[in-house]
Amino acid sequence: MKPRVSVVIPAYNEGPAVVPFLDRIFEAIALPAEVLVVYDTVEDTTVPFLETYSKREKRLRPVLNTLGRGPANALRFGIEQAAADVVVVTMADGSDDPMQIDQLTRLVERGVVVACASRYMRGGQQVGGPWVKGRISRLAGISLNLLARVGTHDATNSFKAYSREFVERVGIDSDAGFELGIELVAKARRLGLPVAELPTIWLDRADGTSNFQVRAWIPRYLHWYLYALGLADRGRNGTARRRRGGS
Repeated sequence: MKPRVSVVIPAYNEGPAVVPFLDRIFEAIALPAEVLVVYDTVEDTTVPFLETYSKREKRLRPVLNTLGRGPANALRFGIEQAAADVVVVTMADGSDDPMQIDQLTRLVERGVVVACASRYMRGGQQVGGPWVKGRISRLAGISLNLLARVGTHDATNSFKAYSREFVERVGIDSDAGFELGIELVAKARRLGLPVAELPTIWLDRADGTSNFQVRAWIPRYLHWYLYALGLADRGRNGTARRRRGGS
């Protein structure tokens, strides 16, 4: 049976912590689904636990990323391998609420090209996490919604569902960090395609450390922020090219 949703999860040295995370994922999803956990190397500490888990859970697909290391390439590769018409991206750190995967999927099935889990709309919340990163993310999300009417208060959140047809149409330019979420929201905005959101409660990971590199990746987020506003060309590799005269 073809799955209705493909859940794509980039993983990096999660080790045994991936087991309770996957338990929560499969407990939460009611729709026919496949779960692709994408890793960069066979030496990744997540791999043996994925292989053992997949023997008893046929919906799990451990996937070796061959596009190159890093979360952006892992996400691109996972989306390329997805079998469903709807793709949900979520993180392996357990910060996202897996109970909302079905809800996000149904929003895309109803016609939006991007369905966003929003921490910054009414009813949403962010619990924990680095203060500076949180302030920057909130400011970017709320201001972008106000200035560009992108359809979500939380464009930077990675926890989103996408129409696979839309992703294939616009392509993915991100090649380094987690800016895929804001990139696809910006592209939908520029094409005038529908984006929707629902409130979510994000909880900072309980174990391990985040792989988010604030200083290295902020310029790439800024590029797509400007692109959504019509102040930069699409470009490649997260390099913003401001339009002459700001138009």
